[in-house]
Amino acid sequence: YVDIEFGTGCLKVTPAHDVNDYMLGEKYNLPSIDIFNDNGTLSEAAGLYVGLDRFAVRKQIEKDLEAAGLLEKTEAYTNKVGYSERTNVVIEPKLSMQWFLKMEHLAKIALEPVMNDDIKFYPAKYKNTYRHWMENIKDWCISRQLWWGHRIPAYFLPEGGYVVGSTPDEALALAQEKTGNAALTMADLRQDEDCLDTWFSSWLWPISLFDGINHPHNEEMNYYYPTSDLVTGPDIIFFWVARMIMAGYEYEGKMPFENVYFTGIVRDKQGRKMSKSLGNSPDPLELIEKFGADGVRMGMMLAAPAGNDILFDEVLCEQGRNFCSKIWNAFRLIKGWEVDDNGQPTAAAKVANDWFEAVLGNAIEEMDDLFSKYRLSEALMAVYKLFWDDFSSCYLELVKPTYGQPIDSITYAKVIANFDALLKLLHPFMPFITEELWQNLWTNLDEPGKSIMTVKLPVIAKADNHQERIDAFAVAQEVVANLRTIRVQKNIPMKEAIELQLAYENRADIHLLESVVGKMCNATVLQAEEVKPDNAISFMVGTTEYVVPMGDNIDVEAEIARMEAELKHKEGFLQGVMKKLSNERFVSGAPEAVLDLERKKQADAESIIHSLKESIAALKKA
Repeated sequence: YVDIEFGTGCLKVTPAHDVNDYMLGEKYNLPSIDIFNDNGTLSEAAGLYVGLDRFAVRKQIEKDLEAAGLLEKTEAYTNKVGYSERTNVVIEPKLSMQWFLKMEHLAKIALEPVMNDDIKFYPAKYKNTYRHWMENIKDWCISRQLWWGHRIPAYFLPEGGYVVGSTPDEALALAQEKTGNAALTMADLRQDEDCLDTWFSSWLWPISLFDGINHPHNEEMNYYYPTSDLVTGPDIIFFWVARMIMAGYEYEGKMPFENVYFTGIVRDKQGRKMSKSLGNSPDPLELIEKFGADGVRMGMMLAAPAGNDILFDEVLCEQGRNFCSKIWNAFRLIKGWEVDDNGQPTAAAKVANDWFEAVLGNAIEEMDDLFSKYRLSEALMAVYKLFWDDFSSCYLELVKPTYGQPIDSITYAKVIANFDALLKLLHPFMPFITEELWQNLWTNLDEPGKSIMTVKLPVIAKADNHQERIDAFAVAQEVVANLRTIRVQKNIPMKEAIELQLAYENRADIHLLESVVGKMCNATVLQAEEVKPDNAISFMVGTTEYVVPMGDNIDVEAEIARMEAELKHKEGFLQGVMKKLSNERFVSGAPEAVLDLERKKQADAESIIHSLKESIAALKKA
């Protein structure tokens, strides 16, 4: 037990005033001599300085040793002295009589259900923390010297000893029986002044919530117990979660809840847990005033994967506020359109509605899966991307009418329905803005006072061609991105139409491409010529080459340099694929599906390289 780097090597052991020393005393049967009175002065057991305050004695000892010629030297050193975080005074360990609860049986009945996943932890990594606590449990000190709380129902007898009773009457009856004195009254008994540990009251929460202590198996208890989910922090796995599980099996014979979801702990930028004493916790009301309640919620939840701590930064809340603005602006745009009841959907609107139905269906399916796994931040990220990238940046761009023109009623109804679905998906994360906009979206609600929180989440049947629609549209989106880059690089204004040439392989894909690039890029899709036009820019999407005739707008040398750089990259990529396929060990050991994928990579790379070489040669001739 002696640290040879510290002191003389002699060990002073004070079992009554140090936790480690107490354990040594227990091991070696040393006496525990308590030299402190309850008021912090020295007791008769000290022998000297009796009645003086402990702090005064510590100073006086040094003076007395020096006066007696017994003091060799004084020096400052670092000591591990505990201080109260509330009052900043020294914590003095002191032996006292306390009430304990035996835990071996309770730990045993609470361990197996969690290890067997009868009660599921999310994330599951906390099962190991739980198991460590349960397998190394000690008896629980349940008494506290507080002025509030549930008072311990123990009553001391006049001539020594005690009884424990649920009520004073029961305690009196037990006392009369134990002493054999039928004349005892409550005035003769003294109830223990201590209160129960707060967690001792809290471990009954799932039961006491439905008044199951005072009225066992009442109607509410039978209906609601066990509950479904507990949401809490990982720092109280043992203090609260484990003890609720113990109490549930001990008093009700079954689990208190089925799932436990552990949130992360919000910390400051230095990784410190937020607390009032450190002053590192922001005022939530000020955050809400600055960023909005939903902005704060959404920003925090995006950065809060289950069980992982969050390093708080106001930037998170700012991101949430910006998303709220995005939702609000989309609503204002939609509600500002004039509707033509006799109009017909445009080609771009038809394509957009088919595509977004598929995207929405996939997102709903993904969110259902994430919710079932309690991956809430990932579910929020899925609907965030759906709204920002797919709905706002693409879908609304395709369906919105030409400036100053009305939108047809068929398309408008679909837009409203899609916005309604998005509000419902967002509502669990952002309840305030979604409620406000939903109420204004449906001004003719069939039930007065109806709320978005009481309607069901949207459901879209999974169509066989959902993924085909999404994949085809992804190609069109990549084409749009390339065309927009060309416009920016060549300083071609949006009002000036451009051409896009490609081989017409699949008429359905061409129709989709014409609709999307026509609306979003002011581009006309044409059949590619046999010979590439001079001064043209080409780009690849997948293995398909797209050509944009540029006339006098092209910098031939810059375009050749760009394509040669891309060619070098693709040749390096092909070399890596060929190296794999020429490795006999890889070919003989890899699954057929993996080999097919590598062969497809080879064919795609060879096709792209061939097209790039042709394009470079054509530009050099020009």
